[in-house]
Amino acid sequence: MTKETKTPRFRFAPSPTGHLHIGGARTALFNWLLARQMKGTFILRIEDTDRERSTEEYVRSIIEGMEWLRLDWDEGPYHQVERMDLYKSYIEKLLTTNHAYKCFCTPEELDERKKVMIAAGKKAKYDGHCRQADQTQNKKHCIRFLTAEAGSTLVKDLIKGDVLFENTELDDLVIQRSDGVPTYNFCVVIDDALMHMTHIIRGDDHLNNTPRQIQLYQALGFEPPLFAHLPMIFGQDKTRLSKRHGATSVLAYREMGYLPDALINFLSRIGWSHGDQEIFSREELIQYFSLENVGKSGGVFNQEKLLWLNAHYLKTTDDKTLVALVTPFLEGEGLRVIPNDFLFKCIHAVKDRARTLIELSNSLRFFLTDDIVIDEKLATKFLNEKSIPLLKEVESRISQLSVFEEATIKATIESLLTEKGLKLGDAAQPLRVVLTGSTVSPGIFEVIHLLGKEKTLHRLHKIVTS
Repeated sequence: MTKETKTPRFRFAPSPTGHLHIGGARTALFNWLLARQMKGTFILRIEDTDRERSTEEYVRSIIEGMEWLRLDWDEGPYHQVERMDLYKSYIEKLLTTNHAYKCFCTPEELDERKKVMIAAGKKAKYDGHCRQADQTQNKKHCIRFLTAEAGSTLVKDLIKGDVLFENTELDDLVIQRSDGVPTYNFCVVIDDALMHMTHIIRGDDHLNNTPRQIQLYQALGFEPPLFAHLPMIFGQDKTRLSKRHGATSVLAYREMGYLPDALINFLSRIGWSHGDQEIFSREELIQYFSLENVGKSGGVFNQEKLLWLNAHYLKTTDDKTLVALVTPFLEGEGLRVIPNDFLFKCIHAVKDRARTLIELSNSLRFFLTDDIVIDEKLATKFLNEKSIPLLKEVESRISQLSVFEEATIKATIESLLTEKGLKLGDAAQPLRVVLTGSTVSPGIFEVIHLLGKEKTLHRLHKIVTS
């Protein structure tokens, strides 16, 4: 797959007209994986020629998203806006060698001629009107690349195979707008050539640009890189992934409490497989990833699968690391967080039930505050004439414990239930509601032990005396 005489060079080149998108992140990931696997170079380039839509906010957001995913780059970030003089020098070269020409057509003229072509059943494309125009005219103009009219252009795609484009289907690409700004399709060729890119891996929405870009490489005397066009990501309804399917921004998933390793694992499996394996470490992804196993059809974004993966990563992440990850969510709820053995034990007790850091934060709340809010429906169901006397007995028995260990707590409460001919459920759910404000928690004896004798008695006393 590599060119023997060259060090493999890969790039991710987003346009800062929005936040880092899930599709863009997958493209970045696949480039990064191959760069690391092949001991190559991974470059970050910001393609900001669209000055009207590009913003510094989006540049920062893209970089922040890359850093959160830990997709580190070896060079860059380069900014196209800083390289305008370079692009213009190559446009002059194309004009000098008669591979480009000035086009004086107005937007109105272009629209009118396209309408005529459509009415005649022809493809609506630029008709080459200014190819023979007087190039010395002092009129507003753009600059177009002179595309070959005869023959065809072959794209040897590493995923799709050979894709042949008839040159008659291509029109003369605008390489510099009438405001003097070089266009994306031109700048990308100059950058990829001068940065010695060996591989261009990008979404297949760019495939139709590739034959034009190959002709630009050839006209400028550059060797085209290898191309691979990734299939699109679809929603569950098999339409292109959009906001109606859920969040599409990478940083939105950070805010929703997903772990970067879970999202990396998830993105790697959209359109790529390695046998039946679902869970991969980064090291395994670097080892196993290949374009040969990327499918030709689009992959589906399955939110439930991402949740499942995130739950797995929460369970398998060590407790101290999870404390650091969940702290911003806890502090966002106004809770004071002290990373100590108590909090590590609480994390360990609840993390198996959480699927996101938000759920983990919610599960930890009752350990960190005495401000327990009990829903009225739960109070009616579990804190009633039957349970309150039992809770008073539990309070009395626990207050007499000199050894406050989980085993002694369990033995004490079970002994009480045996005396009264009751089952564990008769005490467990009322106790959960009193101590946690919920009916879902770790084992009730573990909860009591972690809360400690003082907090447990305080919460019980508050209910049984109200």
